[in-house]
Amino acid sequence: MSEESAGEQRSPERARRLPRAVRERQILDAAVQVFSRHGYHSASMDEISDVAGVSKPMIYTYLGSKEDLFGQCIRREATRLLEAIQDGIKPDLPPDMQLWHGLRSFYRFVAEYRESWTVLHRQALTVGGSFATEITDMRTRAIELVAALVVSAGTRKGLGEQAEFSGAGLSAALVGAAESLADWALDHPDVSDGVLASWLMNLVWLGFNDLVEGEIWKPSTAE
Repeated sequence: MSEESAGEQRSPERARRLPRAVRERQILDAAVQVFSRHGYHSASMDEISDVAGVSKPMIYTYLGSKEDLFGQCIRREATRLLEAIQDGIKPDLPPDMQLWHGLRSFYRFVAEYRESWTVLHRQALTVGGSFATEITDMRTRAIELVAALVVSAGTRKGLGEQAEFSGAGLSAALVGAAESLADWALDHPDVSDGVLASWLMNLVWLGFNDLVEGEIWKPSTAE
């Protein structure tokens, strides 16, 4: 038997000796790829096993059923996304620049990890149930992050109470707009994360700024 053939036969044994954390990451990476391509219902454990290069029994042993695996994919990718946004925010800058940097990090994540965003924003919501609840929790954390910046900006202007009153609702609107623009950006990869973040800031933050300055739009009395 040649040395090369012996090496090929020994490689599965070496693979089995990988630390559990490394093996779980390998399986989750493969699962995200397959779920993003086919959706939860159409994705097969056979294909995930093939892409990961492990047996199906190993997947069940490490990460559980298909439902368990999908849930863990959602939780991992949601955590990675929120960490990317938080890491991008520079706390020593004014609130508007903090938000701009956070948005840049968000759009950079979506561009670099398209499969992750597809699982989070499209597949999980389509499946619904507990998976949609996971996404709702992620959105809530994102809204709280933005709302804190809105309140901070208002407090600097002496209008913290007004900013607190409307901050959560406006922040929810911003997060929704950011997600919609991210979907659009997937089909327009030539638009940079900085440009996308600036577009959203011009659309939304200018309105926030008017709010914290006390300039509030009201409908005219004319019908």
